[in-house]
Amino acid sequence: MHTEIERKFLVTGDFSADVYASKRIVQGYICSQPGKTVRVRIQDQNGFLTIKGPSDEKGMSRYEFEQTIPLDDAEQLLRLCEPGAIDKVRHLAKVGNHVWEIDVFHGANEGLIMAEIELEAEDEPFVMPAWAGKEVTGDRRYYNSMLTQHPFTEWNQ
Repeated sequence: MHTEIERKFLVTGDFSADVYASKRIVQGYICSQPGKTVRVRIQDQNGFLTIKGPSDEKGMSRYEFEQTIPLDDAEQLLRLCEPGAIDKVRHLAKVGNHVWEIDVFHGANEGLIMAEIELEAEDEPFVMPAWAGKEVTGDRRYYNSMLTQHPFTEWNQ
C-alpha cells in the first residue's frame, strides 16, 4: 500500500529562479466523492489513472494508487469524466533536499498558484522557500477534485 504524504501552500512570491523543469497537466475526475477519487491525467504525452482514498484528519496523508496508461486511453477516459477539468502547468523546484511541485492553474482556476511538497513522514523537516505563503493542507477547497466543482475564479462571487 502506498501512502501519499504531502503539504500544500499558496505561492506568494517569485519561484522562477528555483524551477528546473515544467510540464502541462490536464486532468478530470471519473469519481470525486468525499473519501475517494478516481482521476485521469494527461501529463505532456503520458496518461495516468490515479485512485486516492480518504485523507487523514490533518489532510496530510492518504492512500494513492497510480498506473501509467496509454495516451489514447487517457484521452477517451477524459471524455467520461465529471464536468469540470483541471488545466495547469506544474513547475518543479529543488529547495533543500526536496522537490516542490508548483502548480500554476489556468482556465476556471486562473490566478491560483499552489505548491506541494511530498514527504516520507508527516513530521519530516524541510526548508520552507521564501515564495511559499499560507499553508492550505487539509483545506478541501484546494483539492483538485474540488476545484473542478468549485473553481477558484468563482470563490469571490
